[in-house]
Amino acid sequence: MTLLAPTLQAYFTDRLLRQRQASPHTITAYRRAWRLLVIYAAGQTGKAPSILDIGDLDAALITGFLDHLQAVRHNTARTRNARLAAIHSLFAYAALEHPEHAGDIARVLAIPAKKFDSTLVTHLTELEITALLAAPDLGTWTGRRDHALLLAAVTTGLRASELTGLTCRDVHLGVAAHLACHGKGRKDRITPLTGDTVAVLAAWMTERDGGPGDPLFCTRRGTALSLDAIEARVAQHAAKAALTCPSLAAKTTTPHVLRHSTAMRLLHAGVDTSVIALWLGHESIQTTLIYLRADLELKQQALDRTTPPGGRPGHYQPPDQLLAFLDSL
Repeated sequence: MTLLAPTLQAYFTDRLLRQRQASPHTITAYRRAWRLLVIYAAGQTGKAPSILDIGDLDAALITGFLDHLQAVRHNTARTRNARLAAIHSLFAYAALEHPEHAGDIARVLAIPAKKFDSTLVTHLTELEITALLAAPDLGTWTGRRDHALLLAAVTTGLRASELTGLTCRDVHLGVAAHLACHGKGRKDRITPLTGDTVAVLAAWMTERDGGPGDPLFCTRRGTALSLDAIEARVAQHAAKAALTCPSLAAKTTTPHVLRHSTAMRLLHAGVDTSVIALWLGHESIQTTLIYLRADLELKQQALDRTTPPGGRPGHYQPPDQLLAFLDSL
């Protein structure tokens, strides 16, 4: 066994788990990145993963792997940069443990993150949300579960990983009803619930009949839904909802789009961005500003407030074509 395998094992068990006490989400993300890299490196070098050395993962191979992510796996620049962050993290650890590879390690650490265009976030309108919530078949156990899941997602803005982590004890339906979740970055937060959501969750919990530590949204076997399962259920119901709300067909509806939709609803209700940041569990209020950039309605309201004296607010409307023709004679 060469240096890479024991270094990789020590990095995950000693550095991430023991020293940094990284969250399960971080461990999973870094594990995926390194699994993809090791498989790619084995294919490029012809070596079995267990006999790869640190020197085999030079800057040229890492750069080729990053290009492979975008060209072959069709990953976005954001995903590419996230994989690179996982690679940089391990190589920074290896620099201290194996100074004899300092040259190779320094060249890998010098690989920059890729710049990318900042696109507007996708979110659903009220009509689209209504159509999506009406899509599950309430005559079935799965449909009632999915309806409760979708309603909780769009009213609380929880991440998909936070939804899968919810247990029955996290639901508080009494006075000041709320959901408690252990979110990204090991931050605990509570999110208030609307009256409709309380009623739906109360009915679902009665039917679910689980113990305090059991997952709130579960499979028929009682196990927690996976991230892939939630993604698939949202996509399936969005496709059905598009039959009655055609505008949904032009959007890729994911659990994160439901999170964006929650933020936009709060923004339209006049909630301050600092409160929205706390609601969604953002590390920085700067993250919340993406919703301001995407909100055309708020921009129009700002434009209306700056209308010159004597002017009329609103969009320009061209005159009637017939009257315009007569006026031009």
